[in-house]
Amino acid sequence: MRILVVSDAWRPQVNGVVRTLDTLKGELERTGHDVVMVTPDRFRSIPCPTYPEIRLALRPGRKLAQMIESAQPCAIHIATEGPLGWAARRYCIRRGLPFTTAYHTRFPEYIQARFRVPLRMSYAVMRRFHGASSSVMVATQGIETELVRRGFGNISRWSRGVDTEMFRPRPEAKGESGPFAGLPRPIFLYVGRVAVEKNIKSFLALDLPGTKVVVGDGPQLDEMKRRHPEVHFTGAKFGEELATHYAAGDVFVFPSRTDTFGLVLLEALASGLPVAAYPVPGPNDVIGAHPVGVLDGDLRRAALGALDLDPIGCRAYALEFSWSAATRQFVDNLAPFETFPMPGRQAKRLSVA
Repeated sequence: MRILVVSDAWRPQVNGVVRTLDTLKGELERTGHDVVMVTPDRFRSIPCPTYPEIRLALRPGRKLAQMIESAQPCAIHIATEGPLGWAARRYCIRRGLPFTTAYHTRFPEYIQARFRVPLRMSYAVMRRFHGASSSVMVATQGIETELVRRGFGNISRWSRGVDTEMFRPRPEAKGESGPFAGLPRPIFLYVGRVAVEKNIKSFLALDLPGTKVVVGDGPQLDEMKRRHPEVHFTGAKFGEELATHYAAGDVFVFPSRTDTFGLVLLEALASGLPVAAYPVPGPNDVIGAHPVGVLDGDLRRAALGALDLDPIGCRAYALEFSWSAATRQFVDNLAPFETFPMPGRQAKRLSVA
């Protein structure tokens, strides 16, 4: 099946959405599907206010329509609610093409944190965007429950996986040749964007023994470096180097209250790191009552409590999350059509059991 995926988030951006879509593309192609990505790098774009590394496509409608018609897809998935997402939504509605969407990011909470826009206004926009979707894919039960409460419908589950070959315990990473050699232990590790919506200030303000380490880049990096000279900032890491940094830690601290899943939680667990987090959607769904993390409204108490958890158990738990299963969920949720229609005609839906 030829699947067209429209996303405003794509390389060289570094975030969970990009990594999820990149991995999904590889898994779909590995299982015989043809994937066409429609992303900002194929359009004229401008930097997003407050996020210059994120590019926003300028007036993408006509070119996007040409891309879709050239691709002749069997199914269309709109991954994000940015300029490309809205343009693809308009195109599909006008042409009578079914499409699916995904709720990757809690934009209303992000916008409130940055610009103080009331949640009800932002959620009204999100309901409109996703309302025409055949299936709104969400990663967890917690996010589904929240969206249903806010008036969303047609919700289906699309979980996440983790590369357990790359992200694995590496005992040598904690030694003298490791990335944190010479730093006082325990190492309390954060991996992710250094940005206000990640609530990183709550982690950096904690009074903890050992060393706090931040792996990542973002708009608040320079400010946080100035405010917290006692914290070890490494910048962004990728691939094997990122995996080694995970394995060199002792506890993974996840201060975000707004993530819909938190792919970094699985990467940390696969690396043998117990998790400390708030009891909010994302951590509640991934960790729950399993003895691989401590969820507490007091993040310091959670971080100290996580030191006592078994790294072997963390690794074993992460092995239950596979990308192959997550990819099958994604395909099952799609709304395929029999043939891509010529202009002026509507597509015929495939009947899938």
